[in-house]
Amino acid sequence: MKRCLAVWIVFFLALSSAWAADPIGYVKTVSGSAEVIDSGKAVSARVGTPIQMGSQLKTGHDGTLGVTFKDNTVMSFGPNTEVTVDEYLYEPGKDRLKFGTSMTKGSLQVISGVIAKLKPQAVSMKTPAAVIGCRGTRFLVKVEP
Repeated sequence: MKRCLAVWIVFFLALSSAWAADPIGYVKTVSGSAEVIDSGKAVSARVGTPIQMGSQLKTGHDGTLGVTFKDNTVMSFGPNTEVTVDEYLYEPGKDRLKFGTSMTKGSLQVISGVIAKLKPQAVSMKTPAAVIGCRGTRFLVKVEP
């Protein structure tokens, strides 16, 4: 009986963790070396790898990466790029929208999704030199050392 109860507790804890870690996007394309880092744990990026709020996305010297978020924002990473998803809130029915990222190096093309179209002031990208406000468009960012 105790063993059965323990199995159920583990099952419900795993299920609640899965609900708490609802992905905000997924890797759609990858070539060369690229990784997704969550809570300090790095995994090689593969098509279908989930992206969470707080994920750090990195490409190596030979890597490229394509990520699509729940609101249909598309990010295309060039080689040697590092971006962290700082904030992501997508509840359009409740007007709760926010998308904030930090980029420390590399090159990135962004095609804005629904968040930027519905609430442009809710989207921003921090770089070492500036903060970019995204107003529902397509743009390219390059951060050099």
